[in-house]
Amino acid sequence: QVQLVESGGGLVQPGDSLRLSCTASGRPFSSYHMGWFRQTPGLEREFIAAITRSGSTTYYTDSVKGRFTISRDNAKNIVFLQMNSLKPEDTAVYYCSARSDNSYYRTVGSYPYWGQGTQVTVSS
Repeated sequence: QVQLVESGGGLVQPGDSLRLSCTASGRPFSSYHMGWFRQTPGLEREFIAAITRSGSTTYYTDSVKGRFTISRDNAKNIVFLQMNSLKPEDTAVYYCSARSDNSYYRTVGSYPYWGQGTQVTVSS
């Protein structure tokens, strides 16, 4: 198993940047593909970004392409989500997730391991 803890959320203004971090403990971090999802009240959790075990391949939902960057440091057991040019519609609780198999990266159900979430609020 792996335990995930997110950090780095907060209140920012439109156009600002934030970097979210997710620290993993437990099984070797490099054995997991990692993902970031977000959720707003009343809506389903949605896929944001994913990265393969080695970090060689990344995936993004269309609404964040060019603004968000997912990366990982396997030596430090951390995955990052750099968020630039933030918009009010990016406001949500952001979740880090991990999966050990090659199931579809965009699906919530593919990820058995989740962090507790960190709130990101973009408002002027």
